[in-house]
Amino acid sequence: MILNIHFFKQSDMKKIVLFLLLLFFVNSHFSQTRQEKLSNAALMLTNDRVVYDPRYIPIDYPNGDVPKEIGVCTDVVIRAFRKIGVDLQKEVHEDMKQHFERYPNYWGLKKPDRNIDHRRVRNLMTFFSRKGTVKAITKNPKDYVPGDIVCWSLGKSITHTGMVVNKKSKDGKRFLIVHNIGSGQIIEDCLFDYKIIGHYQF
Repeated sequence: MILNIHFFKQSDMKKIVLFLLLLFFVNSHFSQTRQEKLSNAALMLTNDRVVYDPRYIPIDYPNGDVPKEIGVCTDVVIRAFRKIGVDLQKEVHEDMKQHFERYPNYWGLKKPDRNIDHRRVRNLMTFFSRKGTVKAITKNPKDYVPGDIVCWSLGKSITHTGMVVNKKSKDGKRFLIVHNIGSGQIIEDCLFDYKIIGHYQF
């Protein structure tokens, strides 16, 4: 559609420009893929001041969360998904209720615990393997794209997780990671710093 601007008053032109700008932003929002939305959500989390705190804390259900000023690595993934309308607490709990035997049992539980199950890396790995897409674990940085969830082994049975975001390393070869490994919800160039044991999209 071509508009002949000579037929419009200045006040009308301002309204048209505002309308077109609004249309652009609306289209940009809805044209974003789920992966792009996840990446942006994870980046937003880096604006929050969060102290690493692994305590067991009873939380609401559904959409429960520990206090916003604390968290662990899994809370980065959980909070990013929540920002795009996905409640991993509920998703994981519902799956564990139906298939408890398919989840790891390092913690001696007899039944699901909706306060903590979704906040454990091994449980998220199982859930994403069952309900999401398992992606290849490689040394090629091109295989890891914004919105991907990556899980690592830190040694001595310690696991970690974070999200790939749409920001590149200084050398331009890798996307960066938003995670919380003890210093809060931060963005770092650490994709290959630890042994990768899981790579997913959901």
